[in-house]
Amino acid sequence: MLYLRNMGMDVLKIAAGLVGLIVGGEWLLRAAVGASNRFVIPKFIIGMTVVSFATSLPELIVSVRSALAGYPDLALGNVVGSNIANLGLVLGVVLLFTRIQVSKSFYQSDWPMMFIASILLWVFIQNGTITAFEGIALVVLLVLMLLYLLQRTDKADFVVNDLDTLLSWPKILLFIVFGSAFLAFGSDLLVNGAVNVASQLGVSERVIAITVVSVGTSVPELAASLVAVAKRENAISIGNLLGSNLFNILAVLGITALFHPLTVVDNTLLDFDIYVMIGIAALLIPLVFLPKKMEIYWRDGLLLLTLYVLFIVKTLA
Repeated sequence: MLYLRNMGMDVLKIAAGLVGLIVGGEWLLRAAVGASNRFVIPKFIIGMTVVSFATSLPELIVSVRSALAGYPDLALGNVVGSNIANLGLVLGVVLLFTRIQVSKSFYQSDWPMMFIASILLWVFIQNGTITAFEGIALVVLLVLMLLYLLQRTDKADFVVNDLDTLLSWPKILLFIVFGSAFLAFGSDLLVNGAVNVASQLGVSERVIAITVVSVGTSVPELAASLVAVAKRENAISIGNLLGSNLFNILAVLGITALFHPLTVVDNTLLDFDIYVMIGIAALLIPLVFLPKKMEIYWRDGLLLLTLYVLFIVKTLA
């Protein structure tokens, strides 16, 4: 009875932590965009930098907290799992409801950059540790890629929808204060609850990170995509998910490694998870070009979702 009560409390901690991360991330995102508008920063720059980084804050906070608390597999599993969930779960579910027209930026910049970052992560992780030096390399590469995109991207492609209202400075300050507080408390609850559940179930932190934590931190992307589908908006883009994956690797793991080296504890992350992440990313190429060029639809979504479910089943087995 005591075991069930403790397990129930830890599950509630995880749920409350995820809610805190989602709410805190949303509020900080609004504060960041509001402040950028106040400083009259062009919207396409806001979209490429402020918004992309703010939407990766939940993953970043969880990863840094996990690494500092001595649970590097939570940090690594969170990022690898989130990247798999973004393409397998989020994109898969969205495609069940709508077709997506893929723009040329998919093969000109979005996919190549994301895939290069994925391969670089595979190279760095082969010795079992991502060092501070490698963290610096990841962050520097992110800056270089952003500078490249700023130079070559059509500014009209970057419009921040529903977040560009001009907030007052007091509101911006409140969003920052409460958003930061929710992220701090949410990440603490999530990490603590996840570690306890893993311990009680006799599984590694990696398993909890790959399943519960990564899906939880991908909830904002899934929710936003489904809302866009419901509103019949055409702004859904595969590039948004590829950009999220890029930031997860270069910003989240790069910055986390600067605080604390990330050492793999569960070797399944090296032997299986990382290859699934790279494989599902590589699969996008034939899906986008076959059978109909530059368009993906429900059959592609069903395939991605099936692969994701099989991955989760294998992870839990």
